[in-house]
Amino acid sequence: MSSSESQELNNIALRCLEIAKARGASAAEAGVSTGKGLSLTVRLGEVESVEYHRDKSVGVTVYLGERRGSASSSDFSTEALSETVDAAINIARHTAPDSFSGLADTELLAKDFPDLDLYHPWDINPDAAADLARQCEEVARSADARIKNSEGASISTGEGVSVYANSLGFLGRSQGARHSLSCSVIAEDEQGMQRDYWYDVARRHEDLASPEEIGRICAERTLRRLGARKISTCSVPVLFENQVASSLLGHFVQAISGGSLYRKASFLQDSLGQTIFPAHVRIYEEPLRRRGLASASFDGDGVTTHNRELIQDGVLQSYLLDVYSARKLGLQSTGNAGGAHNLTLAPGSEDLQALLRRMGRGLFVTELIGFGVNGVTGDYSRGAAGFWVENGEIQYPVEEITIAGNLREMFQGFSAIGSDLLIHGGTGSPSILINKMTIAGS
Repeated sequence: MSSSESQELNNIALRCLEIAKARGASAAEAGVSTGKGLSLTVRLGEVESVEYHRDKSVGVTVYLGERRGSASSSDFSTEALSETVDAAINIARHTAPDSFSGLADTELLAKDFPDLDLYHPWDINPDAAADLARQCEEVARSADARIKNSEGASISTGEGVSVYANSLGFLGRSQGARHSLSCSVIAEDEQGMQRDYWYDVARRHEDLASPEEIGRICAERTLRRLGARKISTCSVPVLFENQVASSLLGHFVQAISGGSLYRKASFLQDSLGQTIFPAHVRIYEEPLRRRGLASASFDGDGVTTHNRELIQDGVLQSYLLDVYSARKLGLQSTGNAGGAHNLTLAPGSEDLQALLRRMGRGLFVTELIGFGVNGVTGDYSRGAAGFWVENGEIQYPVEEITIAGNLREMFQGFSAIGSDLLIHGGTGSPSILINKMTIAGS
């Protein structure tokens, strides 16, 4: 995006604040964003879909004392901006006062905006994108005669810029790009069909795994699932593969987020300073990571972000709070309006084979199905597929099972963390071995 286009977004945000002030708002904030991208899917060698998108939006929040109102629009004209502010004002007039609402305290607002190297647009045309997707799918389809069908290979690229401003004089801008390549195929033998997939995502397209590598891994993951069996109900150790292990961190994030805490809807209520995991577990967030997929120098409230520890030596060091939830809890914002930033479980020293040997006998989970997690009690029950392990070695694939436990007990049961850290988005996790869970089978 050119500097003149970026300045125009700044001007739109400031114009909204000026209109809000003229309408009598005691405070106001505005967010303006634009984005564009290309998504393309190839299936069985033919282009199945091509989609261009170009989006823009402006959102305004106004405060009339302790009353708050918000409105948004995709029209940047002066008339539309006035109408959007008026709509927010009218909403505020009809809402109940809330003493916890309002802008962030001035001293919390970001003042430094380091270059996090997030903007690397990919000027790729549909023909070139289709060629890459075809290469990826062809490698997967030609890997083995048992691969009979394909769900396709997809390539996606997008870029965008956003501006946030408020009536305290804050104005911050962020610009980024994101690219991905994925593939999914279907294998079949005399016992039935199985599917699996693989993908990669990065800020720079040069950092993506090659189409050949993604296709190869996709085929390997699909073929290894053939011949899946059911197993009997049992209680055994469970090893979560890194790709699915990140979902456990997602449940942890939800439990320590301000919205869950002030609503008293978290199984980790009042757990600050308590031991949640074994002493070898460290979890941190790194918003200032260069090229990170969830990097930001300020959050959705304009509050500055910091690289910080969430779990150290197994002990909970901090919650994840925005301005509103922090005030409700009598605490200070942690710069997490919009969520965690590059949340990472620090890897251990053992590779996957070592974790399998450590487990001895149990279940190696490579896919989770459905969602059966109670955030209030921590009760956990999800469909799963993976592999049965005996004597530290994979014996055969398994399917149609359910794994169950309680997240608080599961967190305490993190008996080993792998060295295979995988970052496929805003959360990074190695494989995780849990000492015991209930497996519901046949």
